[in-house]
Amino acid sequence: MKRRPTSAQSKDRGSVRRVAGFVAVVLASLGSIPGQASAATANTKARVITAVGAESEYANVLSQIGGKYVVVSSILNNPNTDPHAYEVTTSVAEEVSRALLIVQNGVGYDSFMNRIEAASPNSRRKLIVVQKVLGLPANTPNPHLWYDPKTMPKVAKAMAKDLGELDPGQTSYFQDNLRTFDTSLQSWTKAIATFKSKYPGTKVAVTEPVADYLLKAMGMRILSPFAFQADIMNGVDPAPEDITLEDSFFTQHEAKVFCYNQQVVDSLTSSIRHTAIKNNVPVVGVYETMPTPRYDYQTWMLAEVKAIEAAVAHHRSTEKP
Repeated sequence: MKRRPTSAQSKDRGSVRRVAGFVAVVLASLGSIPGQASAATANTKARVITAVGAESEYANVLSQIGGKYVVVSSILNNPNTDPHAYEVTTSVAEEVSRALLIVQNGVGYDSFMNRIEAASPNSRRKLIVVQKVLGLPANTPNPHLWYDPKTMPKVAKAMAKDLGELDPGQTSYFQDNLRTFDTSLQSWTKAIATFKSKYPGTKVAVTEPVADYLLKAMGMRILSPFAFQADIMNGVDPAPEDITLEDSFFTQHEAKVFCYNQQVVDSLTSSIRHTAIKNNVPVVGVYETMPTPRYDYQTWMLAEVKAIEAAVAHHRSTEKP
């Protein structure tokens, strides 16, 4: 069975190793990219800040905070592909090298960014590493930090601060956008609180810890052992007894809902999903990368909560068997 590359903490390191030779060549040439200095100068004169979000969800929030004064691009942004198989390209390396503000996840999830940044130093560049904003250790076992309701308000605050330092004349504009963003999160946080109140301790099975932070915030009880989740996340074949245990959550009707990473599937996760469907357990697919352009960050997260609530309250799956 062909599985994803293994990794101690991140899910993209395997892909980085596969393209290590290519990345080295790209990075070696970044220091002399034509127009790099002039691009930064142009940004200053035009009061438009070039920014990069390593993941689409961070790029989206950055664009909401920066508004018309920021041009944002994202690197991991395709919900139809496996983000663990990401391969650095020359154009991506150039985008990163020219950015005056970069937001990345950390905890090993997007370590390829560090190599590009190191090869194209810029004294004016601001770097926001979400792991550091949250004060988390590098060995944090679940890297999907954006699913935690406590994460993005802190990250957005850091974005507004750094944007204001890059363009002091628009500080109040960025702070106004920050307040608007914080207010827009209320529908999501209220939906979380409502679910937690109505369905406390609801049992859920998962394949990977993609939505674990959100599920815990909703007061749900995650049945799947984290060791099992980590094995699937890192491309390691779980122990047979762990697979048997996972299947039992459905055959014994213990799990009320099954959440799986529909962005990254293989024969094992497909088999587990089939077992859930066969035993009439509603299935909710979640994404690692924000589906665009259908959503912004806050409507995406709200949609995830509503899908889980529909599964629990109305036995409704997000897709037909």
